Amino acid sequence: MRPFRIAVADDVLDDLRSRLARTRWPEAECVDDWSQGIPLAYTRALADHWADVYDWRARETALNRFDQYVTEIDGLDIHFIHQRSPHDGAFPLVITHGWPGSIVEFHKVIEPLTNPASGRAEDAFHVVCPSLPGYGFSGKPTRTGWGVERIAQAWETLMLRLGYERYGAQGGDWGAAVTTQIGRNGGHCAGIHLNMPIGRPTPESLKDPTPEEQKALAALADHRKWGTGYSKQQSTRPQTLGYGLVDSPVGQLAWIVEKFWAWMDCDGHPENVLTRDELLDNVMVYWVTGTGASSARLYWESFRVWGNMGRVELPTGIASFPGEVLGAPRSWCEPVYHVTHWTDMPRGGHFAAFEQPELFVDDVRAFFATVR
Repeated sequence: MRPFRIAVADDVLDDLRSRLARTRWPEAECVDDWSQGIPLAYTRALADHWADVYDWRARETALNRFDQYVTEIDGLDIHFIHQRSPHDGAFPLVITHGWPGSIVEFHKVIEPLTNPASGRAEDAFHVVCPSLPGYGFSGKPTRTGWGVERIAQAWETLMLRLGYERYGAQGGDWGAAVTTQIGRNGGHCAGIHLNMPIGRPTPESLKDPTPEEQKALAALADHRKWGTGYSKQQSTRPQTLGYGLVDSPVGQLAWIVEKFWAWMDCDGHPENVLTRDELLDNVMVYWVTGTGASSARLYWESFRVWGNMGRVELPTGIASFPGEVLGAPRSWCEPVYHVTHWTDMPRGGHFAAFEQPELFVDDVRAFFATVR
């Protein structure tokens, strides 16, 4: 275990400002909404804020309030936050982000999870928050094989290396896939909690869907038609895509922020939920580490897993947020998971911990109270 602090070199920040100033802009979209992608005017406004207002050093300091480490697992450096609770009886919990997220997603929930306002040990967690391989400050795989299954095994190794013989796991997006695989493996994991369960339409729902299933099927069809271009590219040609993302900060910004607009419960604009600085914090994790290509490769490695999953027999808690891009009704999740806890959330979307930290923390705490 090697202690780690985020410390981006000054020349990386100087280069960023230079590239932003020299952006070669396209013409404006031909519509008055986001249907052709993130609008030019908003993208320019974000880029101007990034160049002239955004203070990375202050944001870097804020992220460094968490204890961070790097450890080598299976030949690859894995970066992670390890924030221990002041309560000795706290329950170990590994929380995993996805794409286009990062450890930034969890900065609002780590402190209430580790040091709850109730002051009770039974409400507290020792939080482990790794950066996925090829993401953030973790190493970039140089050989194939770092898919969901291998990451799940690596997280088990990490938790045992930290001395946690029994733990819980939580995740959304790719973090949900990794957490699902941890649950399938069993091992030392006591239970899993998901905010994007990977449910599948049942034969019954396709023949005679309930109103809830009709809504989910319509959303799924719309997503397949209009929302999967990014995943097709990342799952087939991540290297080709990476040249533009790693070379152009505005390209990386647009590729990520458009998904925050599409996947958050934000009433049509991302800043209805997150500030510009919060959006840019997440973009910066990709930019300063040059992980546009390496993060996309997880799709190439693992995309087949989404449709090839056996049942999880461990207790499973699910927080169903109404703005989730791939919302699965409970009837689709029951065949895949041993669901012992289900919450229909009043608001929130794909980036649950980032968007609705209080709801997220309360539900994580309520579920793990049943297995700790």
